[in-house]
Amino acid sequence: MTLRSFDIVVRPRLLSFLLAAALACAVLVPAATPAAAATPVCVLACDTLDPSQARQESFPVPTKNLSGRRVQLHVSDADDMAWASIDDGVPGDSVWLDRSWDGGATWEGVLGKASVPSTWTGTRTLMYNITDPRNHKRGLIRACGDAAAVGCTDWAYPTVCDTLCDGTSAGQAAGDDQPVPSTTLYGRRIRLHVDQQNSMAWASIETGGAGDEVWLDRSWDGGSTWPDGSSRGRTSTPSGATGTRTAMYATRDPRGLLYGGAVRACGREASHNEGSCTAWVRPAPTRARGAADALMSSYDPYNGWWPSSWWNSAATLTSLIDFAKTTGRHDYDWAIARTFEQNKGVFPAGVRSTDAIEGHFISRSIDDSAWWAIAWLDAYDYTGDSRYLNEAVTIANYVHQYWDTGTCGGGVWWDRERTYKNAVTNGQYLWLTTALHQRIPGDTVWLQRAKTSAAWYKSSGMINSSGLVNDGLNSACANNGSTVWSYNQGLAIGGFTELSKVTGDSSLLTLARTLADAAISSTALTRSGVLTESCDIGSASCDDNQKQFKGIFMRNFAELTKVTGSSTYRAYIQKQSDTLWAQDRTSVNALGQRWAGTSPNQTDWRTQASALGALTAAAG
Repeated sequence: MTLRSFDIVVRPRLLSFLLAAALACAVLVPAATPAAAATPVCVLACDTLDPSQARQESFPVPTKNLSGRRVQLHVSDADDMAWASIDDGVPGDSVWLDRSWDGGATWEGVLGKASVPSTWTGTRTLMYNITDPRNHKRGLIRACGDAAAVGCTDWAYPTVCDTLCDGTSAGQAAGDDQPVPSTTLYGRRIRLHVDQQNSMAWASIETGGAGDEVWLDRSWDGGSTWPDGSSRGRTSTPSGATGTRTAMYATRDPRGLLYGGAVRACGREASHNEGSCTAWVRPAPTRARGAADALMSSYDPYNGWWPSSWWNSAATLTSLIDFAKTTGRHDYDWAIARTFEQNKGVFPAGVRSTDAIEGHFISRSIDDSAWWAIAWLDAYDYTGDSRYLNEAVTIANYVHQYWDTGTCGGGVWWDRERTYKNAVTNGQYLWLTTALHQRIPGDTVWLQRAKTSAAWYKSSGMINSSGLVNDGLNSACANNGSTVWSYNQGLAIGGFTELSKVTGDSSLLTLARTLADAAISSTALTRSGVLTESCDIGSASCDDNQKQFKGIFMRNFAELTKVTGSSTYRAYIQKQSDTLWAQDRTSVNALGQRWAGTSPNQTDWRTQASALGALTAAAG
């Protein structure tokens, strides 16, 4: 990639000049000068939250002494928000926040400006978000005051820290991986180096001369923009040397809820203005962590979901929780509660789903509701928070209302209109009833429902003579011969496996193994050892629902593998992980629909969540 000379030489000088001018003018401009209105930022809460609701309070920068007044910046890391205060003042003194999205070069000024009232000696602003992960922006914030003069504290958290902090010497790297090809410019070679273990990166330039420059760009949206991350660690080759390197910079910002940062190495030859950069890279300490970081870059923390798919968000949250349980990583624990709180209410049709959401994650689509019950049971297992179990019970009771012996002798309807009895809804019901029995002490009701469900499922005809699960039943209550999908196969495997653990009935485990063996041996679901949907073949493409099926299969298949200890099943799981990581991954760890990497491929957060299911299974 070639950069314009303006970007490389002129812009840094211009920004430096503007920043110096702005700082100088800050003392001269009266506090009453209007400022451009800031766009409200909503993360865990929205701008203008009252400080009385802050969950923490810290003072990350020194107090500013301003004409005898104390101007302080207060930060609640738990809320990722800040507020400003002024004390020891007189009526008319004022205080506000500045917030910058480009490392302090420019800022939204006079946020929450408050003046000291009559008879008071101090006041404070409301709270504002420091960063904006929803829009992939890392912010800086400071407190400013006007008391016969204008002054500001330092910017808070200018340095990004994860395991290590920005500016750490590359000599402390735990490894030197070079995941993308170097780039050349006038005989110089520019390389990107990654310490995968610590998610750090540095850049180097070689085979050059004095004055050559090298730096990193850092982006929080996979390389689309990098307003606060341009020219990190810009370093010049010293006299007598042929190359140099930058310090290391972090690619994850846990404090700002930005985990999937990407970097590239850029350089410039001394006598020319243009530069050249490598491809963007997201580090991956492990396969599963790399996939999870990339997945979370699509999460909307304000609305608490992955826009814009309702049931897919439930399955994706389940995938994320499984990742956390398996790896012991707690980076995204906040997202579990956030998803629950922001979505447990009522939403009209078109806001979360084409259907209205009626509260408690319930809609006319019985299977959509059941996906959320599965997610909240997973959340309960992980957190121990009883509200998630209670929610799962509420949803499961709703699903149970659609168990109907009047048609086909039993089974749960797929929708409220009672138009179809199919494999997905009944696979979910079998798993849910069993799971609730396992988690509710003294239960007998859910156990009996699970046994009844299993007996009906086995005799329903949905499992064909090849041991594969077709999509559902026709109007004559016979197997409709519709597509064999991996998630139907997986739900049946998971349901029968769980019930076998509860009852000790070995025939249920035998059936689960029969279903698993059919899945890994039949070309309907596996080709060349790789899990493959019918929409992965040839020129076909999968719809948004189908993109997520394989991860659901892997979750349930992994549980059977744990129960049986089968080396064949373990090898199959590892095959999926190895193949998709080698053949279906970009340099920013985006994972597609076709795990064998064939074309045409599709990549979005649904395919990412599905692939994370396979990587988590392998990690387990």
